[in-house]
Amino acid sequence: MTTGRLVAIAFVFGCAAFAWGTLGTSLVARTGESDQHLAREVAQLWGGRHAQPAPEAFLERPRLVTEEVQEKDGQGRTVTRQVTRTVVDRVPVLLSSSRLQVGISLDQRRKGLLWYDTYEVDFRGSYRVRNTDPEPRNVVVQFRFPSADAIYDAFVFRVGSQEAAPASDLKEAVSAAVRLEPGSEAPIDVAYRSRGLGEWTYAFAATGVAQVRDFALEMTTDFAAIDFPPGTLSPGSRQRTGDGWRLAWRFDSLVTGQKIGMDPPQPLNPGPLAARITFFAPVSLLFFFTVMVILGVLEGRSLHPVNYFFLAAAFFAFHLLLAYLVDHVNVHASFAVASAVSVLLVVSYLRLVGGWRLAVRQAGTAQVLFLVLFSYAFFHEGYTGLTVTVGAIVTLYILMQLTGRVDWGQVFADGALAATRPAARSSAPPEPPGGRG
Repeated sequence: MTTGRLVAIAFVFGCAAFAWGTLGTSLVARTGESDQHLAREVAQLWGGRHAQPAPEAFLERPRLVTEEVQEKDGQGRTVTRQVTRTVVDRVPVLLSSSRLQVGISLDQRRKGLLWYDTYEVDFRGSYRVRNTDPEPRNVVVQFRFPSADAIYDAFVFRVGSQEAAPASDLKEAVSAAVRLEPGSEAPIDVAYRSRGLGEWTYAFAATGVAQVRDFALEMTTDFAAIDFPPGTLSPGSRQRTGDGWRLAWRFDSLVTGQKIGMDPPQPLNPGPLAARITFFAPVSLLFFFTVMVILGVLEGRSLHPVNYFFLAAAFFAFHLLLAYLVDHVNVHASFAVASAVSVLLVVSYLRLVGGWRLAVRQAGTAQVLFLVLFSYAFFHEGYTGLTVTVGAIVTLYILMQLTGRVDWGQVFADGALAATRPAARSSAPPEPPGGRG
């Protein structure tokens, strides 16, 4: 091994890393453009993100207002007169209690090349509102839909015995009013079945900080991989129920600007997965080249930089084939096919270069470890870094034990001398066919 060869191998590695960067960038751009377009279509066909605010209640307080009005008399002169009229103020009032039941059923859908975390939601709420004034008042309750891009089956919104008028625009609130005596309460019933996409959240107020009294929400899911979006409150209790969970939030008196939410599990999308594996590829190739160079030094064998060029191309073939095969085939099947093709390229090539021992025992084993297994770790989100770290440490330990007694100065000196030996041999007279003697 000479310094010149190491520089040439490093150049091959740099070119491969640039190619992987280009491929990974194209995958990110292609997936991002597809996601922006398809996500809107999924929201329109299935339902959008659900952000359910609590109903808002108001007391109507009439009062008399006297105003001065200027108008023209019969002779065209401006006269001023006082007009008294009734103005109704709407004063917000807290809900005295809230009892909610939410059922979320995962129903992931595929659109084009991407999977989306779609779900069905069954929402039922029972609230109570109280007239806190010493006089009879009209109480108006407004309910806002969680998403304008959704359908609401079996929708019920009732305040006391008053049903809400049908909604003409899902972006606007529906309202109902009831007359209450001083200190009396009225029930508020809300129910619907709908479908959503992405996170489901419940806000105690439409905006800002809210005060909540006597609140209880029970949520059931049919999936075990639960997660809570940032800015949401964790449940007070959890209980496994078959394939899912029963979660409960209970508060006697709470002041908060946070929400309650659930983030359904995200399906494994092949586009982003292939992009992450592609961007990681230079690390795999670096480990592979390092092992091949060191094993070559230990065995007195040195592959030519052109050999390393073809090995890098075989590694790149794995990611190139995976990037375009996942568009048409299951991601696990695509990974298996791309892995088999890449390993076959390396083994069949090095068999011709240095024999089966080099091809299978050394290069094949190293490729399965550093390319296939390291890349497969990306299928298990959260364990990728640990897998690569453990593999790197084990590899480092083995190489350190194998090369602990190697005189690297002598290795590179011998390599420099070996580079001059072919010329010296070519100037010597050829040996006779029978040998010397």
